[in-house]
Amino acid sequence: MTSRTPRPRPRAAALLTGTMALALAGCAEGGTGAAPSTSAPGTSTPSATATSASPTPTPTPSCVETTLDSLTEKQRIGQLLMVGFDTNAALDSLDTAIGTDHVGNVIYLGGWDGADKVTATSDHLQGLVDDKATGGVGLLVAADQEGGEVHQLRGPGFTQPPSASQQAQMSSSELVRAATGWAEELKAAGVNVNLAPVTDTVPADIGTANEPIGKYGRQYGSDPATVTKASRAFIKGMRAGGVEATVKHFPGLGRIRSNTDFSATGITDDTTTADDPYLRPFAAGVRDGAGLVMVGSAIYSRLDPGTPAMFSSAIVTDLLRGDLGYDGVVITDDVNAAAVASTPPAERATKVIEAGGDVVLTGDASVAPEMAAAIRSAADEDRGFARQVDASVERVLALKDRMGLLPCSKGASRG
Repeated sequence: MTSRTPRPRPRAAALLTGTMALALAGCAEGGTGAAPSTSAPGTSTPSATATSASPTPTPTPSCVETTLDSLTEKQRIGQLLMVGFDTNAALDSLDTAIGTDHVGNVIYLGGWDGADKVTATSDHLQGLVDDKATGGVGLLVAADQEGGEVHQLRGPGFTQPPSASQQAQMSSSELVRAATGWAEELKAAGVNVNLAPVTDTVPADIGTANEPIGKYGRQYGSDPATVTKASRAFIKGMRAGGVEATVKHFPGLGRIRSNTDFSATGITDDTTTADDPYLRPFAAGVRDGAGLVMVGSAIYSRLDPGTPAMFSSAIVTDLLRGDLGYDGVVITDDVNAAAVASTPPAERATKVIEAGGDVVLTGDASVAPEMAAAIRSAADEDRGFARQVDASVERVLALKDRMGLLPCSKGASRG
């Protein structure tokens, strides 16, 4: 992994962000000894043996630390993978991935019809969680439920959220209330992560020519202030309804032309810099406690020329974790995207971890064993990479502890 001299925080981002460190519980501090006193000649001084110092208490391991220590190497690595579950697949199609390959997270893809079907599937998936499969750690069960044209869960039991532009026209309080209701529907169906809101800003002069976002009206607006206001309300509502929100697609897809899912050309942003105003919605999401930040696969010539964002330590470690102060879970956009297809699947997984990312999202569950083996092999060969793996697992477990998904979490649940 390459590194560079840390920059001062960008003024634009620093105005909005505070470190969203997910603090680990517990860890009492030991007392400190008093400074020695001095005495005048001829005066008596208490014997050093007259008093006995209190022993420093042993810190109590946190739930995250206890869980981390209890997991096998394969179970730890499984926490760093999220695999797709297609709506047309059989109910038991991921049983091996979770039960044998220890995959710790799932995303619903393909358009799921009706809350009954989603609920039954979520119950089945969480029912696979046990000591042998995931070390008893519950699954992140995610969906793209942005609104407008992008809503993977539909039909009876689900309200279709309006488009982003319509959401942006609501007052903040109205959007918080609406998003809380949408989150409650997701939660009831066993979905605990929404891969939304979109915090990309699409300039007005690009508009629908921006294929990944603008073409489908997925943006809240063409200026960072509008995007920030609406995305903050959406995040607040999601969390109020018991669902973790995800700001995406860092550091922003609004200035490219082609869709990274389908093209490896036309995906370079030549404008975005480390102190760009378009980073402000992401900084606000970090400050407001978004559970995850999704990093895309576009290329940013003024940040790390030629390197897809999800593989870039300059973008993930230096900019997102360093300058914006984010210490939570970084998840990738789908690594099956055309933008990174020239990189073998195994390398995609290791490059994400090397860059500072945590969860590798793949719509193709069949490549999960190959990705897990590559991460394990790299960790066995490189102590530095092994430390990165442990740090990533710890961040994922910290999020899951907050969600009540660890066996020892307060109010532990599987939903």
